[in-house]
Amino acid sequence: MPTTHLIGALAMASFGIDGIISGLDTTSLINALLSAEAGPQRILTSKRTAADNLITAWQSLNTKIAALTERAEALSTDTGLQPRTVTSSDPAVTATAKDGAGTGDLSVVVSSVARTQTSVTAAMSAWDTDPAVLTVRSASGELTEITAAGADLDAVVAAVNTSDAGVRATKVAAGLDPVTGQALHRLQFTASASGADAAFEVFAGSAADVTAGTAADLFTRPGAAHVRSAADAVVTLWAGTPAEQQVTSATNTFTDLMAGVDLTVSAAGPDPVTVTVAADVEAQTTAAEELVGALAQIFAEIATRSRVSSTIGADGKAVVTGGLFAGESTVRDTSSRLLTATTAPVDGRSPSEIGIVITRDGTVEFDADVFREALATDPDRVTGTLAAIAGRVAEAAATVSAPKTGLLSARITGEQDHVKDIGTQIAEWDRRLGSRRETLQRTYTAMEIALSRLQSQQSYLASQLASLATSSTA
Repeated sequence: MPTTHLIGALAMASFGIDGIISGLDTTSLINALLSAEAGPQRILTSKRTAADNLITAWQSLNTKIAALTERAEALSTDTGLQPRTVTSSDPAVTATAKDGAGTGDLSVVVSSVARTQTSVTAAMSAWDTDPAVLTVRSASGELTEITAAGADLDAVVAAVNTSDAGVRATKVAAGLDPVTGQALHRLQFTASASGADAAFEVFAGSAADVTAGTAADLFTRPGAAHVRSAADAVVTLWAGTPAEQQVTSATNTFTDLMAGVDLTVSAAGPDPVTVTVAADVEAQTTAAEELVGALAQIFAEIATRSRVSSTIGADGKAVVTGGLFAGESTVRDTSSRLLTATTAPVDGRSPSEIGIVITRDGTVEFDADVFREALATDPDRVTGTLAAIAGRVAEAAATVSAPKTGLLSARITGEQDHVKDIGTQIAEWDRRLGSRRETLQRTYTAMEIALSRLQSQQSYLASQLASLATSSTA
């Protein structure tokens, strides 16, 4: 390439060109200079990596503590620690125990089950009037007047089923009229609910007609019938004794017949059915074991991440490295709060009496055999003790992990803000180093241009001297 063209190319370059004239590896030289200047940025990047690792570890711990809070809160009341087993001597009676249900047994005789009233009209081809008007009277005497869109029975059914009369209607085929040959149908009315209070009457006519006594009862007409009458479910307690007592229900479920226990009956029978509600020892033991296990996992994670390790460096000397949580006061405080909440005495008695034991490593473990034995001896004390411990653990855990206000949550938020600030500084260094690279590239490009010009001048002078020498010889 002619020298003048080379100078022009170098002058137009907006980036560094390895020394075409000087022979210098300017790209490597610039990279080395920038690497030396980027020392503070590498320190910032290292700090951000360390902070990100610490945030990740804190978040892992905080998630476990938040889950512990929910578990402990569920056990912080007596009802949360009183699971029950329910058995029945006859499948015709089932029972469900709610939280806080008592224990014991009860014998009942199912005298009758709840029934829903069903009544049908006489066969008809259409309503007597157009439009059809009918009135439903409830067991309490409330009147609901219904007016259909016409005399067609489908219109009557639609009007009844969209009303709030507490009944449903269905059109049922009833053959043909022997005289006219028209299709006949019956209307079946069914109460929307079971029980005696859901009984009803249906009259052909308005509410005023019913009140005046001039409306006809549809179910007293020839061919009409009450298929099934409304009735409450009835159970008899202490049958055959002076204390015999009947209890009724509009449905087949008797709520809180025993404290916290609902009974559902499906068939009547003459024999007593015994329902037994007992403490579910295994469920209680599992609940306690899971609580202690969740605590032990948290203590184990803190211990693992706080452990100090020692290695041998390149110089042969020992290098001591602390875990992510080593020296972290917030984590130490968290561990102390949870351990105290778990192992502090309750009413002057150690939790170890119910199987919650502190270990020499500063964690806790659960002895299921001790717990079961204590539960069998004094279930109320065990339940109360565990509820108290769970309440303290829930409070301590919430203090640490509550969103925004928790000690660890706030620490995480603060460190995340710090990481954002470091990221801003790193980005500023990127901009600064980029600008510095452009400056160095321009500098070395200018140097190459200058050298190229000197080389051009040298060539010119050499050619001129050569010309002079030729002239002198001639």
